[in-house]
Amino acid sequence: MLKQLLAIVIATTLGGCAMTEPTTHATVPVDAATFNTRLAQQQDSLIEVINQRCQPQDTAPLVQLHEQVQLLQQQVASLETPKAKTVAVPKQCASTPLGDKFILGEVESVFVDELNTYFATRIDTGAESSSLDARNITLFERDGIQWVRFEVFTQGANTPPQQFEAKVVRFVRIKQDASEKEDRRPVIHAHLKIGQYAAETDLNLTDRSHLDYPLLLGRKFMKDIAVVDVSQRYVNGKATHQVTSRSEHALN
Repeated sequence: MLKQLLAIVIATTLGGCAMTEPTTHATVPVDAATFNTRLAQQQDSLIEVINQRCQPQDTAPLVQLHEQVQLLQQQVASLETPKAKTVAVPKQCASTPLGDKFILGEVESVFVDELNTYFATRIDTGAESSSLDARNITLFERDGIQWVRFEVFTQGANTPPQQFEAKVVRFVRIKQDASEKEDRRPVIHAHLKIGQYAAETDLNLTDRSHLDYPLLLGRKFMKDIAVVDVSQRYVNGKATHQVTSRSEHALN
């Protein structure tokens, strides 16, 4: 700011000198005493102008101008660098990290339309196919087509099972252990709901009373539609009324 004041004073002084000293084409010799006298007068004038511009009553407008400049700089900075916005991520978006695939936990509540029941379901990437706990499995024909009649404990093991019938889409041979014989199981087609997601898959029917979960979903179901996070359970919500696992039933 002092440099600016000096520049103004010098420009003013030089301008004044140009006006008081008429220009001439003739060279006028000036002796040393006259030169020193004029130089001292100019120095006194400069000091007086600087003192006048540095008076306390003149600093208030400068401070006010400085504050206005700072405020303007802040406004410009806010326009150039907008503040980041916090966006709430819907639950369904948070569970779709890979395109249209959704997340499954190690255990999920799965609704089977054909049985009108929720099941505590093991999500097992080690199993290839999916299977449902069924009892008293009986094969029969209807209009030349293979059907199956079976029972499911839709209200838990302490309530009588409910009987269902479904068309057999194929048979599958499952070998649990190298020392055991292959188990030939009928396969039915089912429509499932997991949270807000709907999917279709094939379920082979077998007695799972010795296993922990009444329903198991294997790799064929998860392929191209889901990824599994084994560190979580019930990512898509837990049904209030469902056929529980043996461990959950023991806790209850």
